[in-house]
Amino acid sequence: MKRLIPAFRFILISCLFLVVCSSSCNKSTSTGGTPTPTPVPPIDPPTPPPPGVNEVDFWLTKSDQTALLEKQSTILSFGTVANNDPYIDVDTTNTFQTIDGFGYTLTSGSAMVINALNAATKSALLKELFGNDANSIGINYLRISIGASDLSASVYTYDDVPAGQTDLALANFSLAPDMDNLIPLLKEILAINPAIKILATPWSSPVWMKDNGSSIGGSLKPEYYDVYARYFIKYIQQMKAQGITITAITPQNEPLNPGNNPSLYMTAEQQLTFIKDHLGPAFQTAGISTKIIVYDHNCDRPDYPLTILNDPAAKAFVEGSAFHLYAGDISALSQVRNAHPDKNLYFTEQYTASNGDFGGDLKWHLKNVIIGSMRNWSKTALEWNLANNASFEPHTPGGCNTCKGALTITSTVQRNVAYYIVAHASKFVPSGSVRIGSNIAGNLQNVAFKTPAGKKVLIVENDGNTTQGFKIRMVNKWVTTSLPAGAVGTYIW
Repeated sequence: MKRLIPAFRFILISCLFLVVCSSSCNKSTSTGGTPTPTPVPPIDPPTPPPPGVNEVDFWLTKSDQTALLEKQSTILSFGTVANNDPYIDVDTTNTFQTIDGFGYTLTSGSAMVINALNAATKSALLKELFGNDANSIGINYLRISIGASDLSASVYTYDDVPAGQTDLALANFSLAPDMDNLIPLLKEILAINPAIKILATPWSSPVWMKDNGSSIGGSLKPEYYDVYARYFIKYIQQMKAQGITITAITPQNEPLNPGNNPSLYMTAEQQLTFIKDHLGPAFQTAGISTKIIVYDHNCDRPDYPLTILNDPAAKAFVEGSAFHLYAGDISALSQVRNAHPDKNLYFTEQYTASNGDFGGDLKWHLKNVIIGSMRNWSKTALEWNLANNASFEPHTPGGCNTCKGALTITSTVQRNVAYYIVAHASKFVPSGSVRIGSNIAGNLQNVAFKTPAGKKVLIVENDGNTTQGFKIRMVNKWVTTSLPAGAVGTYIW
């Protein structure tokens, strides 16, 4: 019996082992006999990197018009990783001139076609042009004509009398010819932007003051220099009575171009005498603070303003010199500035033609009118006519019939290349901004500013024939970007 007990124990343990194994095997097999994998604990997905923070706004216009002053969604952030692209170094410690503004000439013809729009369209357009909200382009400088320009519907001055008569007392002086269109529109613009600056210039004196009895060409008779000086004073005072402050005047638009209608020929020596002995003293006596700016013609004749500025008595009345670029090189502005660094420079007119190419005009005008004038000390950059109709009217008989406005006005508004040329600056560079240092990098024409609010603005035009990558560098940090051939970009940070 004692021998059977160990054997019994062995049998019992073996049975228990079989039971345990059977139970374990049943748990580890499915009904089909396939092993069931051990469940894996869930794993959280990897956390994506935080989205990039945009530090630089970028507005683009392409020469093929597929982008027209469009804000880009590209994220541009400053970093320290360099590459081999050329760079534009923006230097806020290197400062130049203070900017007065960007804009156009508001001809009486422009005013006429804009006023013909229905009230809602006109109101929206004026806010777009002269407002300062997100949908506006912030035009802050206008040029207007004293009397008619060649883009007026008719030829007139503010003191026209019958042939053979004179008006030495200026008793017939009246702003009436511009009371229907130009002056009411200026009042609407001033309601939107009361700080807008206005430069006024005559295309001609009244015919009775001239030596040829015509609105075209001829010169101002010396015996009428005093009367003509009083004509300017009456104009400034009567515009002021209308609530319109004239910031500055030039004595004559394109004084070396006697072929326009209207026009007047005025040599540098004649303008010197007129300013020194008549206009300047008359302004002083009358307490007129409106600035006198000389020349207002092409860059091929810097000797013209230099002749006036080199006369100390005349120079004392002069605030600066104005230029166009239908001839010469934009560097003429710096030539005058180097000779007289205490006097300012202004770029006041450049037109786009009815047969012009959008891409070609965009490149040339950005390079020369916006960037070129600013890099050569100009306080303003103005394109020519703000608006006309689809037939490039109105204009005087013999006036420009190929001048394309920044806007073509019919029952709707078409924005032309000059709109985008100016908007790339005016929208981002307010009056009081200061030009700061930046280098030209290959084909990347550019100019930089610091605004009164402390923002930095860089306007870049790719003057090359291929897309160009480049870096914007500031205090040893870089933003990497690119511009298509012929495109313009404005960068703000």
